[in-house]
Amino acid sequence: MLYEELQPIDIFRIKLAQPFSDYDRQLLTLFYQPLIGPDAMSLFMSLWSDAEGDQDAEHNHYYLMNLLTMPLGRIFEARISLEAIGLLRTYCKREVNDRTFLYELLPPLDAKTFLDDPLLSTFLFSKIGEQAYRNLRARFLDDNRIDEGYEEVSRTFLDVYKPIRYGVSEDLEDTGAIKGRIESNGIPFAHSDFDYQLMCSGLSEQMVPKASLAMLSKELVEKLAFLYSLTPIDMQKVIMMALDENNLLPEDRVRKAAVDYYKMNISKSAPKLEKVFSKERMIPLEEPKTREDKFIHYLENTPPREMLRDYTGNEPLPVDVELAERLVTVHGFPVGVVNVLLHYVIIRNDGKITKNYAERIASHWKNKKIMTAKQAMEISRKEHDQYLKWQNEGSKKTTSRKPSREEKVPEWFYNEEKDQQPASDSDPSIDEKRKQLLEKLEAMKSGVKS
Repeated sequence: MLYEELQPIDIFRIKLAQPFSDYDRQLLTLFYQPLIGPDAMSLFMSLWSDAEGDQDAEHNHYYLMNLLTMPLGRIFEARISLEAIGLLRTYCKREVNDRTFLYELLPPLDAKTFLDDPLLSTFLFSKIGEQAYRNLRARFLDDNRIDEGYEEVSRTFLDVYKPIRYGVSEDLEDTGAIKGRIESNGIPFAHSDFDYQLMCSGLSEQMVPKASLAMLSKELVEKLAFLYSLTPIDMQKVIMMALDENNLLPEDRVRKAAVDYYKMNISKSAPKLEKVFSKERMIPLEEPKTREDKFIHYLENTPPREMLRDYTGNEPLPVDVELAERLVTVHGFPVGVVNVLLHYVIIRNDGKITKNYAERIASHWKNKKIMTAKQAMEISRKEHDQYLKWQNEGSKKTTSRKPSREEKVPEWFYNEEKDQQPASDSDPSIDEKRKQLLEKLEAMKSGVKS
């Protein structure tokens, strides 16, 4: 599913809806970060920093993978979290085999609007707890009240200025749109399952005046019904509870009535929101069981730079990193395929990566449409003799002898059902590196190193 949504080779550009301020940064950190998590927060701040430098710049998503040290799957999950919370709009343009995304960063809601929203305020309450929530509200209380005894003496515009009639130059009359401050629309919310008409049909004019009901926000009703799991019949009772002495429906009374009804009839505990996008859209994966399955999971969820660092124990050479980026951007390989290729070449060449040799194998895999780490491992086993021949040609070896050093292959080269490579054919230093890497993999759970 992820390959259809996003690939490392896909290009992206960034657009700021408007310049952000330090107040926006406070809101993002204190109100939004507990809801979206560190990955989404890191993605937003990185896009923000890039856009302030040059909004016309273009990058591929492999750049983000290196910048954030995240696999593509986590970047995609972070992106949809930002979209769902109303901080990002994503646009996509497709041209033949190319795909370009435009990421528009949106300003956060101000503190009052955020805390007045029943979904966001309850979501935040469930994440940070009651005391932290109260402290946060107190921090943003309105402190602009003027002490008693002060009388305003400010002049108005009309007190200071008066119009003088002059002819207006035609050059000044421009019909182009002027960019103004963009106010956040909050979270994109569409609760189509709630039958609003059914709720209204059960409220007679004698019980609830239609004029009062018409002044009540439909979106607020749907949000409350969604948040507290209320049916249209339940919401009828909430509306009745919320009516004041003038038969009006102030929004604060409706919110309070929904909370009271929820506590009396459903649960004493505050409702919690659970992220379900990945469960609905992504096919759940089984826990890797065999050593090869764990290794494949690691390869497909680790940036090549990190894989090289894990293998060698040192920061990889710039030329090796550039080769990895070329395999992603030029050949269009997923990260898992690049990792298998680099791992195979580095073992075959006594810890070195030969660019021409790697490029020749990559070209072969491109023609064979290799798109997964498992496919890459299988073709490496199947075409091993051919790759050995290419390596010998590149090294200008004309004899048919095969020294033991040429027979080094990665641990995964041998199927688990078959016998492993005899110890006598291996180099102790390479074996030790393999052992260390495999020990790391054994300690992983779901592709994350312990």
